[in-house]
Amino acid sequence: MIRIVMADDHAVVREGLKRIVASANDMEVVGEAVDGVEVMRRVRESDFDVLLLDLSMPGCSGMELIKLAHREKPNLRILVLSMHQELQYAVCAMKSGASGYLAKECAPEHLVQALRKVGGGGAFIGTEVAEQLALGEHAPGTLLA
Repeated sequence: MIRIVMADDHAVVREGLKRIVASANDMEVVGEAVDGVEVMRRVRESDFDVLLLDLSMPGCSGMELIKLAHREKPNLRILVLSMHQELQYAVCAMKSGASGYLAKECAPEHLVQALRKVGGGGAFIGTEVAEQLALGEHAPGTLLA
């Protein structure tokens, strides 16, 4: 069973995500967070496998949360679920320590697939971002910034 803590500051998004996760029989939501402070409290106090993290939340940037969470739990798997489809966000998240990156525009079955992959120790990049990477759709030098 993959145990998930989801972090998003929008209640309606969290409810929708819980329904998607509930549709899979091999995973469960064991906690929620609405800001950076709650994320770090969950990381310190809870036992779970995957942090499903929105990049844009109050209190601390998602990129900084990825780094802070890994300082507390170096083996924690983090799947970023973000409104940002631009390649540079995914690259920065992965360099910060995320195990996967998915745009919120993804289909529900892709989220379940990503959670399984990341929860099982793999890496996952959503099709929106992977296509940009494959086609080189970025300005020169933006990936290194």
